[in-house]
Amino acid sequence: MKRNFLIILFIGALLPFSGKAEQQNPANNDIWKVGIARKKITPRESVWMAGFAARKSPSEGAIHDLWAKALMLEDAQGNRSLLITMDLLGMPKNFSDELRKRIHKEYGLDKSQIILSCSHTHSGPVISRTLKYIYPMGESDWITVDRYTAQLAEMLFQLAGEAIKETKPARIYTQSGITRFQVNRRKNVEGFSADKSLPSERNLLPTISLEGPNDYSVPVIKIEGADKKLMAIIFGYACHPTTLSLNKFSGDYPGFAQIELEKLYPGTTAMFFQGAGADLNAFPRLTLPLSKQYGKQLAATVERVLSEKMDLQQSVLVHKYNEISLPLAKPLPIEQLEEMAQGNDYHARWARGILDEYKQNGKWMNSYPAYPIQYWKIGNQSLFVLGGELLVSYGLRLKEMFGQDIFVMGYANDVMAYIPSATVIEEGGYEGDTSQHAYGLPAKWDKQIEPVILKGMEELVLNAKTN
Repeated sequence: MKRNFLIILFIGALLPFSGKAEQQNPANNDIWKVGIARKKITPRESVWMAGFAARKSPSEGAIHDLWAKALMLEDAQGNRSLLITMDLLGMPKNFSDELRKRIHKEYGLDKSQIILSCSHTHSGPVISRTLKYIYPMGESDWITVDRYTAQLAEMLFQLAGEAIKETKPARIYTQSGITRFQVNRRKNVEGFSADKSLPSERNLLPTISLEGPNDYSVPVIKIEGADKKLMAIIFGYACHPTTLSLNKFSGDYPGFAQIELEKLYPGTTAMFFQGAGADLNAFPRLTLPLSKQYGKQLAATVERVLSEKMDLQQSVLVHKYNEISLPLAKPLPIEQLEEMAQGNDYHARWARGILDEYKQNGKWMNSYPAYPIQYWKIGNQSLFVLGGELLVSYGLRLKEMFGQDIFVMGYANDVMAYIPSATVIEEGGYEGDTSQHAYGLPAKWDKQIEPVILKGMEELVLNAKTN
């Protein structure tokens, strides 16, 4: 009897430790605080649209509204970060810096904690004075752009505050899917069909060789409330949003994908980020039905990922940021620039513009001094974030270096030019040689930008591991 009593006492003594072990189970360290907000950013007046040099006039209405959406994350230790996604072509650094400065002053978040991500739709408005050499715009057109830019800055600041202030307990899951509707446009050239009776945009057909590097992955982040209800879906894809060339505002295929997901999951906010897709296009393209099709195809892939097992991420957040100097090659000879300046296209406007800058400054800009690179780790999920129009080779190279399950985001915090690989710079063509005309850089990049960027990302990851 005494022996049985001692056994009961022993078992009873173990029970509190059993309960404590349950509380310390890693599965109980997966609760985040998450805030979500959204704001319509469709311009209220006609304004020039960004992305196609062939445009000759401002916008003429909208196919659907443009949106900015915000996600605030806070881990179990109180570390915070803010992601804002936007249906915009891109934003320049002066706009990005001023917005992040305001958010820092009001809410204490530094640059490492903020991502400003643009989908790169070519059916959004021009903002700030970027792409100033592309369009034949007059001063009154730029005043309209300036007015919208100021309105946008205020809306995004308000949006950040709404997401930061409204947080709820949630769990975060991640996983990747695959879909294929884009090809490498440098290796797969569009051509005209033999049927000239078709509307011109439908004549554009791709070669079907599907050569060149590509990345078909669809990264997905699921935000689920404590009540198991889906709160938000963050997803990406690497493909130029150029399926439409109409003079009407639209999020292009990413916009249609977000609309479709929000129909499938009522009450959920769907947020898109652009991957390393600067040299990838959807083929075929340039019709509204195709744009809707690709949006639904991408949404179906996300739906499939959400329906399968996803990786639950522990409530641990890491965020790192740096700005690095990228070298430029030597500009063209002044005589050649002066000859180019005699034309009427945007290349001529670019030549005239940089010649004027040279006269004012007495020298050429020889580097871009503050290219933004960023690293987030959400639980065990790594997110690599880079500025500019990032070519697919960077996404592939980062996956070789850090694992195939990482997520890669381009077009974030500053879109100042295409970011080509050393190989593409050597090959030339639009992405490697002349794309800087659109953004106003005086020369193409030096081939050393590739190792400089990759080394910068390596250092960010190393810094994250040692701190």
